Amino acid sequence: MSFVIRPAATDDLQHLYEMAKLTGGGFTNLPPDRNSLSSKLEGSEAAFLREGPEIVGETFVLVLENTKTNEVRGTCQLFTAVGHQYPFYSYRINTLTQYSKELDRAVTAELLSLVNDLGGTSEVGGLFLHPNERAGGLGLLLARSRYLFVAAHRHRFGNRILAELRGIIDERGGSPFWDAIGGKFFGMSFQEADEFNAIHGNQFIADLMPKHPVYIAMLDEEARKVIGLPHPSGRAAMRMLENEGFSYQGYVDIFDGGPTMLADTDRVRSIADAHHGEIVEDSLEKGEKALIAAGEFKDFRCCYGAREIREDGIAIDAQAAELLHVGKGDKVWSIAR
Repeated sequence: MSFVIRPAATDDLQHLYEMAKLTGGGFTNLPPDRNSLSSKLEGSEAAFLREGPEIVGETFVLVLENTKTNEVRGTCQLFTAVGHQYPFYSYRINTLTQYSKELDRAVTAELLSLVNDLGGTSEVGGLFLHPNERAGGLGLLLARSRYLFVAAHRHRFGNRILAELRGIIDERGGSPFWDAIGGKFFGMSFQEADEFNAIHGNQFIADLMPKHPVYIAMLDEEARKVIGLPHPSGRAAMRMLENEGFSYQGYVDIFDGGPTMLADTDRVRSIADAHHGEIVEDSLEKGEKALIAAGEFKDFRCCYGAREIREDGIAIDAQAAELLHVGKGDKVWSIAR
């Protein structure tokens, strides 16, 4: 396979812009706006070049490149600490139970409370694979390469990590959840609010969104039934996250009500089980299928390959060695496929 994950560069702007136009909305981390994407790429390049150990709220953008055609066919992102520049808002589902002695009746109600208690958490997101490449495990390569990047640069990420999944979007491109809550206060459609958030951030939510909890029972049925559900296209991503150790803990996106998945960083499967070793052979003919990564920061690369873990190091196949620009004596991170 000729595909490799590498850091995005400013030269990738056109590729990312073309992919952003294919997302169908509700994809905040990949807006179809050149200026926003350009700023994101510039910030990412600065993050890859910074050498300090501090966690300062950066974004790393990775891309999937077909090395035979030099085309970028997918992308994913890592955020070292959300809420560093602007508060990171979520709704958290809480339960309130009240009892009336006169009626001898207890009533339990669920509420949506606006919170920013996930601030400082790292995030994996922004994953998009070109529709023509959705075969051969490339989506899995994009998703899990992020965890090998975290394993290789653990000091730049927090102790918790989250992933936001896009919520239910109707055939109009609108959000029943937004229409029932945010739309009532902002006079904006979901698409307008989502685009504004992608480009300008969500400080406007803090400025105008009511701070009191919202009783879920008072929302219309269309809004109630989508809370905490992923978009149909995100169900496979949710299963992958669960396989990595993420879980839904009652946090939902303030725009579309999609679920926020959380995990302890060091307990994410592809981080906890990642193997770090020195290459003792770079022409392995048969071995365990794996994701293999090499290089630090701007030199990071990840691909599929074959590995054999030995007492004195690790053996990898020749194609992986070529894609990763490594050989005997170099060190790699790997995880079984």
